Amino acid sequence: MVQQARAARTRQLLMRAAAQTFAEEGFQAASLSTISRRAQVSSGALHFHFESKHVLAQAVEEVAADTLARITRQADRTPVGRLQRLVDATHQLMSALEEDVVVRAGFELAGTTPRRGEAVDLRGRWQCWVEDLLHAAAADGELAPDVAPAEASLAVLAATVGFEVLGSANPKWVSRTTVNHYWELMLPRLAPRHALPALTPYGTTHPDTGPHPGTGPRPGAAGDSGPQAAPCRCRETD
Repeated sequence: MVQQARAARTRQLLMRAAAQTFAEEGFQAASLSTISRRAQVSSGALHFHFESKHVLAQAVEEVAADTLARITRQADRTPVGRLQRLVDATHQLMSALEEDVVVRAGFELAGTTPRRGEAVDLRGRWQCWVEDLLHAAAADGELAPDVAPAEASLAVLAATVGFEVLGSANPKWVSRTTVNHYWELMLPRLAPRHALPALTPYGTTHPDTGPHPGTGPRPGAAGDSGPQAAPCRCRETD
């Protein structure tokens, strides 16, 4: 058991060191020697856990994918309307990008030229979830009558992916303040007028304590019950 725990800890150290190196230097420039030195792990131990830089990058991407899946799954279970779930999930995702270098590096690797063909398509998975959520919202009358779900999806995706890309260089783009301002502008356009009082651009849940009223800036969203969004119609590509 002790040996297994030590191996798991070493693996985690290597993945975090790799994520930091990929985020700072890019995939091509990052070297295994830099990663092992940063993790304070021998080169032999690195190769024991990860046979190549590509395998290490894939491990980082898979951890980021797990985080994204958890965020969308929690949003789907939250007992609020679909637009509020989208707001909450956006806050959670941007918070993860700001605070967790593994998530940040996972998204960045997906857009890196040497990784593009084999990387986990994290942006595509986010796109799939957003599109399905907004189509379901439209079907249930949760969007304003003159808002087409496809056009709404494009607007949300352009902004959130833009925040993610810009946030790699400047954290203000994934900050709670930026996300708050975005949803303050977007919600009055997306939602029927009668639904606006029940929506909050600040998020309605806390990752540690569960749902609570959205009366001000809060950390991102979670939840544990309520109706599910429609199954994803998009094809995920890894």
